[in-house]
Amino acid sequence: MDFKQIVYERRAVNFFDSTKDVPDSLLREMIETAARAPSGFNLQPWQVMVLRDPEKKMRLQKQAWNQPKISEAPVTLIILADTEGWMPGNPFVEKNFLEMKKSDGITDERRAWFDNACRSLYGTSEARRVAFACKNSCFFAMLLMLAAKNLGLDTHPMDGFDIDGVRKAFHIPENYWIPLLMAVGYFRTDKTLSPPKWRKTYEEIVISFE
Repeated sequence: MDFKQIVYERRAVNFFDSTKDVPDSLLREMIETAARAPSGFNLQPWQVMVLRDPEKKMRLQKQAWNQPKISEAPVTLIILADTEGWMPGNPFVEKNFLEMKKSDGITDERRAWFDNACRSLYGTSEARRVAFACKNSCFFAMLLMLAAKNLGLDTHPMDGFDIDGVRKAFHIPENYWIPLLMAVGYFRTDKTLSPPKWRKTYEEIVISFE
């Protein structure tokens, strides 16, 4: 399947075949492919919780407008965005700096510059911290959906849920924002897939304020 076909055939499907599982190997490939998403300073402030257990999926469904697709899909993901993913001491920040030393030749003398750059870009306000975390994590989430389609899987991203309710139900620390949930599986063949929705044209997208 070429890239344009993947993009055009990816759909947010509403009905999943609950009898058809997603193998761990396929889910791993999907996530590892999406991990190639771009990220500011390569900080990669995304994490994902994988729900397969019916009880856990129903617990999530209760916090998400009771959307049936959450429990019907064989796998439902909680995408997490770490608002502290730019801070010194964060394990992935530390790993990132060590990797930069190996690959880019950055020295310890540049560590203060690195920390200050991350702070000025991402840590000057709560709004900037949330924007940093969600922007990067949504790059990852979009690639998850494209990777899934390339592997023959269907998905549905959801933002209709109680963020605080989900955080409490799954003991998610406060530093994580939850930009979306994602059902993953196979479309039910006894259902009819709705036609694609309209999209803005080139002329409607390109804008100028001059």
